[in-house]
Amino acid sequence: MAQPALSTAIDFALPPVLHNERGEVRTVGVEIEFVGPSAEKTVQALQEALGGRLLEEDPHAFALKESAIGDLTVELDSRILHPGKQAGTQRGVLPKIAALFGFAASYLVPCELVTAPTPIDRLEELNRILTILRRLGAKGTQDAPFYAFGLHFNPEIPRQNAATVTAFMKSFALLNSWLRREASPDTTRNLLGFADPFPSEYVRRIVQPDYQPDIATFIDDYLAFNPTRNRDLDLLPLLHHFDATRVRAVLPNEKINGRPTFHYRLPDARVSDPGWSIAPDWNRWVCVERLADDREKLDAVGAAYLAFDGEDKSWANVVEQVVRS
Repeated sequence: MAQPALSTAIDFALPPVLHNERGEVRTVGVEIEFVGPSAEKTVQALQEALGGRLLEEDPHAFALKESAIGDLTVELDSRILHPGKQAGTQRGVLPKIAALFGFAASYLVPCELVTAPTPIDRLEELNRILTILRRLGAKGTQDAPFYAFGLHFNPEIPRQNAATVTAFMKSFALLNSWLRREASPDTTRNLLGFADPFPSEYVRRIVQPDYQPDIATFIDDYLAFNPTRNRDLDLLPLLHHFDATRVRAVLPNEKINGRPTFHYRLPDARVSDPGWSIAPDWNRWVCVERLADDREKLDAVGAAYLAFDGEDKSWANVVEQVVRS
């Protein structure tokens, strides 16, 4: 008797808080890096498969509007190749030079595909993008021994207040050793694609059960220890949204676009692997949300971390039991 086919599809988990303060389903934007097909060829293939209106912003940056899965952009991931997007740039020689340089650099500089905010309960639709990229011959992390291509999530914060951002930051800091191990178990890649972890002094400060600051204090503490975008959970866009003046006082020239979202940066986009999905990485993020939503468990894990006298790898084993329970 023939055995039934085994499904290899991975379901997308839903977070404990599905709706925002307006009662709408929360959204998440997704960013995927790859090399191989040009930005133009990629967006044309996306339009053919998903419909929509194609707009050229410059020779290496394109937008697809009103596709079957929403708006998308595809561009070479380098600011110097898009002078028209920089304030004060004039049309003329500089954009032409950037365009020519972009064609040469396209063999070395990855493309970045960015989705518009997508309702979290429709996140599985974005896996269609991966099928299109594979058909085009797009390459990812496993094809480049000395380069890690990024996968980023930008989930909307469920409640725009200090208590919520503090709980999420605590939860992420406590689970970070496990998250990093699961996202990139190959230790040779840890030096290539990962952002720097949060300083241990900062983690020990914020996971104290009685650490419940107002938003101004939270921002000041975060910037004192993390005046950089180089964190796997980059809070600068969210903190800029809360208080742009306070953030700019410390980082006047940093490229930050304020928005009510977290920015979760992962170093592994395996776009050429037919078995790869964004679901496992998303589901681990949902583990962060679940712990953040359970304040009693969050405080207990924080207290356990402060009493723990071991290495990060050992702590990862401890918190793995927390997320599996």
